[in-house]
Amino acid sequence: MLLQPHQRKKLDDTDDAFFYDYPRLVTHVDSGFIQRLTDLYRQYLQSEDSILDLMSSWVSHLPDEIQFKQVIGHGLNAEELAKNPRLDEFFLQNLNQDLKLPYGDSIFDAVLIAVSVQYLQYPEAIFSEIHRILKPKGVVIVSFSNRMFYQKAIQAWRDSTDSQRVQLVQSYIHSIIGLSTPEVIVDQSPQSALLSWLGVGGRDPFFALVARREETLPP
Repeated sequence: MLLQPHQRKKLDDTDDAFFYDYPRLVTHVDSGFIQRLTDLYRQYLQSEDSILDLMSSWVSHLPDEIQFKQVIGHGLNAEELAKNPRLDEFFLQNLNQDLKLPYGDSIFDAVLIAVSVQYLQYPEAIFSEIHRILKPKGVVIVSFSNRMFYQKAIQAWRDSTDSQRVQLVQSYIHSIIGLSTPEVIVDQSPQSALLSWLGVGGRDPFFALVARREETLPP
């Protein structure tokens, strides 16, 4: 097992659907983080891509100038997702209860998880699903900062430092045969980290991991 049972636990173990029942139409990271994420998407995503935005919200931070073939959003609050102008369609699913994504094999060019990976209780199952639904050479981009709904983050995340969280997501990806060794992007100045730790401001640190589905389809 990638995580021990106690590492998957949340302080609030009630159904996630109750916690996300009302919309939170706010941004959960600062403008610097958002710009860094949009730039990263601009680097890896193409206009012909079909994209799945997992654990999405009312914004997806995709580059405004790129019109993608299709963007499908996922989350737990329909009102939030309905306000996201980049989504062509969306669906609701609790990934901590229903671990299988409702799509066939090799459907998407890209799967995105922005500032939400800390809430997955069975990440190895979800990353296995991501691998399954990605096309060969398709990309998965996972981004996060040091903010979270503390009561809904798993213990393995709550108990870790920022660098340990990067290693944790690396372990999720490494656990799946057929996903490449991820590229790790870190944008965190010492001053920003100190100010954030002290709770007196500073930029949100930016962490991202980018991996691809390696194998090709048979002829």
